[in-house]
Amino acid sequence: MRPVWLLALVSAAVLAEQPTPQRQQELIDLLKHDCGSCHGLPPKGGLGPSLMPEALANKTDAFLLEVIQKGKAGSAMPPWQQFLSLEETAWLVQQLRQEGWK
Repeated sequence: MRPVWLLALVSAAVLAEQPTPQRQQELIDLLKHDCGSCHGLPPKGGLGPSLMPEALANKTDAFLLEVIQKGKAGSAMPPWQQFLSLEETAWLVQQLRQEGWK
């Protein structure tokens, strides 16, 4: 079970202002290049698991936000919190859930 504070942060992040169009493009480039280097392009898996919408369907937004922000101990998944705000991470999670971002 995820901590209540994390669920509150996810809710706040999803309701927050969207990144600027320029930052959105930078975030998509990050998904393609940085995330894609481990998760593949398209992100069907590689060193890291698939990031395709169907592979994420059973994962909550809170779980994905936490993994992206904090990384995953014992794996190659690094924490991204020093590079991505919670709002940007929530925006990325929403993009990952859509087919068209690729």
